[in-house]
Amino acid sequence: MSLWKHHVKLERHSLLLVIGIVLVVSVGGLVEIAPLFWLKSTIEKVEGVRPYTPLELAGRDIYIREGCYTCHSQMIRPLRDEVERYGHYSLAAESMYDHPFQWGSKRTGPDLARVGGKYSDGWHRDHLMDPRSVVPESVMPPYAFLVQRDASIRDIRAKMKTMTALGVPYTQEQLDTAEADFEAQADPFSMTAGDLRKRYGAKVVNRDFDGDPERVTEMDALIAYLQMLGTLVDFSTYEAGDPANQR
Repeated sequence: MSLWKHHVKLERHSLLLVIGIVLVVSVGGLVEIAPLFWLKSTIEKVEGVRPYTPLELAGRDIYIREGCYTCHSQMIRPLRDEVERYGHYSLAAESMYDHPFQWGSKRTGPDLARVGGKYSDGWHRDHLMDPRSVVPESVMPPYAFLVQRDASIRDIRAKMKTMTALGVPYTQEQLDTAEADFEAQADPFSMTAGDLRKRYGAKVVNRDFDGDPERVTEMDALIAYLQMLGTLVDFSTYEAGDPANQR
C-alpha cells in the first residue's frame, strides 16, 4: 500500500515525474551505450568480405545515382519466408564497406542482397535495357542509355581515397593500380587479371559484362556490381560466432 501511495505522489507532481523519467532513461542509456566504448567494432568480421573493386565501386555509384535503392532493398531479414525466397539472412559484415549502406525499406522489386550469380550477364543487360522483355509484369523503367555511356575512370582513384577516409581498408597498391584494375575487370583477355585477383580475392571475375568488349561502359560497371552482391561469403560453411570466420 505504501508503494502505491508513493506512486500516486509521483504521478500527481509533473516535475517529480519528469525527473524520474530522466533518471530511468539515463541509467538505461548508460547500460546500453557504455559497453560500446570498450569495443573496437560491433561488427563480426566474416571471411570473404572485401572492399569493392574499382569497377564494382563505379557500378555501385551508378546504382545509387539511378535511384535503384528506392525500389530494391539489400537486406534479407531473419524470417522464414524471406530466407526461403532470397537465401541466408544478411550479415552486418556484408555492408561494412558500404557508405552509405543499401539496406532499404521498400520493395517494389525483389531484394537484391543475393542477386549475384543468380542470372547471366546477358539477362541483366536485357533486363536493364528493356525490363519487360524478361519480366513482363515489371514496372521498372528502362536504362538502355547505360550501354551508350562510358564508365568514368578519371575519378575512380579519388573515389577510393574517399572510401579510405571513411574506413575502407584500400591499400596503397590498390589505389596505385585503380585505373588498371578498373579496365582489367571488364576485359576477358586482360594480362593483369591475375594481379586483380591477388589484390581483391580469387572470386573476382574479369569478363565483358555488357556484350561490347571494345569499351568499358556504365552497363559493365553496374552489372559487375550486381553480380558480386551476396557472393563473398560462403554460407555453406558459415556459422555465426565461429572464430574461423573472424580475422
